[in-house]
Parts: sequence; structure tokens; C-alpha cells
Amino acid sequence: MGKRLKMQRQGKASPAFMKPKRTFKADVRYRPKPVEAKAVGEVIEFIDDPGHSAPLMKIKYEDGAENILLAPEGIKIGDKIQEGKTAEITLGSIMPLGNIPEGMPVYDIEVNPGDGGKLVRAAGSYATIRAHTDQGVSILLPSNKDVDLDPNCRAEIGAVAGGGIYAQPLMKAGRSFYIYHAINQRWPKNRGVKSNPVDHPFGGKQHHKGYSSMTSRHAPPGAKVGHIAARRVGRKKRG
Repeated sequence: MGKRLKMQRQGKASPAFMKPKRTFKADVRYRPKPVEAKAVGEVIEFIDDPGHSAPLMKIKYEDGAENILLAPEGIKIGDKIQEGKTAEITLGSIMPLGNIPEGMPVYDIEVNPGDGGKLVRAAGSYATIRAHTDQGVSILLPSNKDVDLDPNCRAEIGAVAGGGIYAQPLMKAGRSFYIYHAINQRWPKNRGVKSNPVDHPFGGKQHHKGYSSMTSRHAPPGAKVGHIAARRVGRKKRG
């Protein structure tokens, strides 16, 4: 009968390919209900979470509520942060994009109002407010891509702390395994053409696939490799 292919076993999500939830210390999200006026909180603790490349900070608000957020570069224990539409523009303040002036660096940006923050969360990263338009707020992402978002989407002022993590040399390949393991990713990732025929659809072909890698979006897990539902492949013809 044989064995399942590697991507089939990963897609099944057995314990061998899953990261236990207990290894993640916090779910980093903004508070679900946006603050209409202004709320003030104090940084009381920093948290080193293996599931995040950046350090986390625990915030205690004046009403006694607590929350855990990504720490910005330069903040320290005892600093005050503000949240709301009328909040002052200080390091770590959480504000709607429509209230943040142009040119300001921001991170942990919501894609839809109230989703808790989805964009620009890696260590050392930040986005820039480009312009306020009729379509929304134009933001330049770290990938140099422009996106227009709802002015009510929240973001945090500053840049994500921990940018120096990428400057630290790995020294040996074994460290990469543990870095990827902490965020539930498998390493190393070998090319399919280097695999055996029983392990990958592209395996056993002597350095090349031997046929087109175009794959249907509705292909089964064992065959869903290569260019999945690609609009086009190959070199563009020059006019």
C-alpha cells in the first residue's frame, strides 16, 4: 500500500507536525473594543515569547485591565502608552490610521477594523503612513508595497523592537533548526526534485521535474505542489 507523501502527512496536521499551544506564552492582539476617547497604560513587564521574533510587553491600564502587545524599539518599563482617537503621538501609542499624521512609522496594523493587528509584526520592521486619500490611508509596507486601508484600522506608533536579531550570526546550521522549530516550521526544506519518487511528485527525475508544474487549485494534497493555480508561467515576451 505504501506510505503517504510528506505534504499529505503535514496537511493532516498530526502531532508530529503541530506545535503545542502551551509553548506560546501570549496571543498578541489589540483589545477587541476600540477606545473612543483615550486610555493610558503603563509598561510593567517584558516577555520573551518563543513564538515571536520580537519581545512582548505587558500593559496595565488605569482601569485595571491588562494586555500584551509587541514592544516598540526604545521603550522601557514604566513608560506610559496611550490608546484611542484622542491619544497623543508618543512611542507605543495605539491610534486609528486616520488620526496618525503622514510620514509616521507604525507597526502591528489592522487589515480590517477590530481584527487585532495583522501586518508588520516581525522584529525590526515598520511601515510608513504615505497619504490620507478618499480611498483610505495609503501605507508603505516593508516590502515596498502600497496598500490602502480603512482609516478606522488601528496601528501602533514606532518600529518593532529586536531588529538586531537578524544581524546575529547563526554560526552553525543546527541553530536554524531550533529557530524554525520555535515558530512551528520545519527546516531544512529540500527541493522536490531532490526527493525520491515515493516522497514527492517531482522526485526521481534527475534534477528536473520532467513535466509541467502547473497544478489545479482543486488538486488533492499529494499532488498540490509546484505552480498552484498560476495565471501564467515562463518568460514574458518582449515586444
